[in-house]
Amino acid sequence: MELPPSGQSIWFLILIGLAAALYSSVGQGGGSGYLAVMALYGMSPAHMKPAALIMNIFVTSLVWYRHYRAGEFKWVLFWPFIVTSIPAAFVGGALTLGPSLYRALVAVALLVAALRTLWRSQVDDTVVRPTATAMLITGAVLGLVSGATGVGGGIFLAPLLLYFRWCDLRETFALSAAFIWVNSVAAVFGYGFAGHAFPLNVAWLVVAALAGTFVGVKIVAFYGTPHRLQRLLGIVLAVAAVRMLTDL
Repeated sequence: MELPPSGQSIWFLILIGLAAALYSSVGQGGGSGYLAVMALYGMSPAHMKPAALIMNIFVTSLVWYRHYRAGEFKWVLFWPFIVTSIPAAFVGGALTLGPSLYRALVAVALLVAALRTLWRSQVDDTVVRPTATAMLITGAVLGLVSGATGVGGGIFLAPLLLYFRWCDLRETFALSAAFIWVNSVAAVFGYGFAGHAFPLNVAWLVVAALAGTFVGVKIVAFYGTPHRLQRLLGIVLAVAAVRMLTDL
């Protein structure tokens, strides 16, 4: 994977870090944000998915651990989702999609992520736990999408958890981070199992994402979730989606 020219690579890495900071503040890995930045810089689709998945793993490991230590992670809510999401993400990671199909799928994922980022829902304190069937089906669908695109799945899972009132807000953050981590690991194994080569220079992206994650954790600890910056990120995601669609 070639980084942008030296004059642009600094801004490229800064944007990767900013995406990590904003997403980690709400329990996300940032996969859709990383894909948006890479799309804006015209990165190859062959490099986008594995790079986003690898960054997801490092970022959500920190986010998940933070919520776990705070007692906000619930195993009983987690395992039914991953029973089906792990094999589905493995299959998705192994899939080789044509450039046009991949761009179309990522564009849709980015548009959904943009709407999710721009839309601020009112969280109902009432919690209605999901059925096992609902969790298994949700895990399978989101796992496959996660592995095939590199988004991680949390950006889709979180609004479902809140809309159907399956979790409260803190549980949603914790569950989303864990879900992204597990799916990303499974997808990376699937990607490697299929014989695909991992991109070079991805370590620079991981460093930028981790730096952004530390900033995001500090921001949410002292100031709460930065809603204005999230709205700006939503606009960036939408622009990146349009960029992907115009390249079809």
